[in-house]
Amino acid sequence: MIALPDEAAADALGAAIADLLRPGDAIALSGPLGAGKTTLARGILRGLGLAGEAPSPSFPIVIAYAPPELRLPLWHVDLYRIEDADEIDELGLDDARTDSVLLIEWPERMGGRLWPDMLRLALDDVADGGRRLTWVAPDAWDGRWPPPRR
Repeated sequence: MIALPDEAAADALGAAIADLLRPGDAIALSGPLGAGKTTLARGILRGLGLAGEAPSPSFPIVIAYAPPELRLPLWHVDLYRIEDADEIDELGLDDARTDSVLLIEWPERMGGRLWPDMLRLALDDVADGGRRLTWVAPDAWDGRWPPPRR
């Protein structure tokens, strides 16, 4: 468990995660509305070199980033508006994994299509107003997860 007392802590964790990423990685970000999934994703994007503000992909569903905007290609995906898991095939996520990182909010919408090597992060609210991050890290993340604290 990693305690995230505020947005600065989530941003710092995002930057630490960015240092660990390789093309082909997939990260699932789960949690209720307002738990900080997009905040953590923005920290990852900043850690990869994004200079401006990262928009939420809630409406476009997928926002693709590529060098030189980031140091490696990344797709930020928000599946909140997906109602049928079959719609996900149309997004081309499997193909994107060949050379990009996938950062997926609301991965529950994928049903049984989650990749077994996907790092699964879950954010939950805590009583003091902060967040708690828990995870399931597959073998593909051995030696990389959890990230060193900055």
